Amino acid sequence: MSSRGADVASGARVPRIAAADAARAHPVDVEPRIAAADWASLSQELDAHGAAVLEGLLEPAACEALVELYGRDAIFRSRVVMAQHGFGRGEYRYFAYPLPELVATMRARLYPHLVPIANRWNEAMGIEVRYPDDHSAFVERCHAAGQTLPTPLLLQYGAGDFNCLHQDLYGEHVFPLQVAVLLSAPERDFTGGEFVMTEQRPRMQSRPMVLPLRQGDSAIFAVQRRPVQGVRGTSRVNLRHGVSRVRSGSRHTMGIIFHDAS
Repeated sequence: MSSRGADVASGARVPRIAAADAARAHPVDVEPRIAAADWASLSQELDAHGAAVLEGLLEPAACEALVELYGRDAIFRSRVVMAQHGFGRGEYRYFAYPLPELVATMRARLYPHLVPIANRWNEAMGIEVRYPDDHSAFVERCHAAGQTLPTPLLLQYGAGDFNCLHQDLYGEHVFPLQVAVLLSAPERDFTGGEFVMTEQRPRMQSRPMVLPLRQGDSAIFAVQRRPVQGVRGTSRVNLRHGVSRVRSGSRHTMGIIFHDAS
């Protein structure tokens, strides 16, 4: 399961903000929270481990509003039942364009803080691709290449569900970082269901990682690979992410992927 694609397409080709959804998931104070984050420390953590936790990105009310969106068929372009594809157990739904306001705002405002890291990583790994400062310009690049389907999504897990280790690629144009926001409260809404990653290091066994998240926390992590400096120079290290088995309750997550799908 090296990548996951789109099943059903619908909606506009160009991102817009849905006014009807704003009442259910308004940006509230997410923009000041993004701006106030310690991006220098987050960048250092990403360079060292390929993943970092931005704590308290969303307040509980915003998390609950996003969870409520899961049952609104009209705002999604497709639904994936993981067991039908060997992805694990549980399900997820891709938003259609226009994205809900909170989702569109987070995608646009997080991206500029991640671009310097993405471009620095590509330079270190000898990859020629560079990413524009503005997310809309990157989306235009994706659309010009036929990647026109939005990739932000909501994921839903019940007891016994899990997500196999994977990478969210979707096409030729891939932004190297993505964000997952835990919308449910551990120990209150669910138990188990840890966010996990593995890192495949050159000539070494894979390294496991668990990112502890609370409701409203976000994991920022490498989509596919990151540079690691070793004695023989810089290596490209592959990473995969997933979710361990949910032992009880219901777990919801929002994924913010910055490239669109073909």
